[in-house]
Amino acid sequence: MGAQWKAKGKAQAADARGKLFGKLAKEIMVAARSGADPALNSRLRLVVEQARKASMPKDTLDRAIKKGAGLTGETVHFEHVMYEGFAPHQVPVMVECLTDNVKRTAPEMRVLFRKGQLGASGAVAWDFDHLGMIEAEPAAAGADPELAAIEAGAQDFEPADAEGATLFLTDAADLDLVSRALPAQGFTVLSAKLGYKPRNPIDPGSLSPEHLEEVEAFLAAIDANDDVQNVYVGLAG
Repeated sequence: MGAQWKAKGKAQAADARGKLFGKLAKEIMVAARSGADPALNSRLRLVVEQARKASMPKDTLDRAIKKGAGLTGETVHFEHVMYEGFAPHQVPVMVECLTDNVKRTAPEMRVLFRKGQLGASGAVAWDFDHLGMIEAEPAAAGADPELAAIEAGAQDFEPADAEGATLFLTDAADLDLVSRALPAQGFTVLSAKLGYKPRNPIDPGSLSPEHLEEVEAFLAAIDANDDVQNVYVGLAG
């Protein structure tokens, strides 16, 4: 779980693709406000690369860029909002939303947090580091993540997960620089974005199976909300 909680299970995975495209389209529209050319807009370039790797249809991608850049005549406005608090059993959570209607999102979050505890701004942010997070996989056998992190200018890295992806951590300002440098070090970038990593993650083993199930159910309900982009949780692993 660690930095970002991800939905698990076959049923959740089946729905994840459409939800991922929806999230990426929002990110693209927000990024495209600063320009529709990815070559001149690093934020847009990063999310466009992520969308392509996720196999987002080209017409969907192009439409999101044009809509965000105001080239379709439509007015698009998404507001970035963070909600902080605790899942059941005092597990810290940060919920990142992009919404076109805060008056709708705020009460929905209050309802979802009833099984936990919704806090004020800063309630748990102090216990998370705001970092660049780059998921990458070796492009060839023998690629060394430690050497790649040093040479590319990353702060740190987390060893490959079950899917073979290494998480490289950077200063927030260095996200684009490091993501551009990693391919020369033998790694293919799968995604690159800013996120939150817990400073003092809770060991899931310290929770009973029943309590861990309650936390998972809470996180799944939060993640299912259409305005939620990312859920960061203070659990290790």
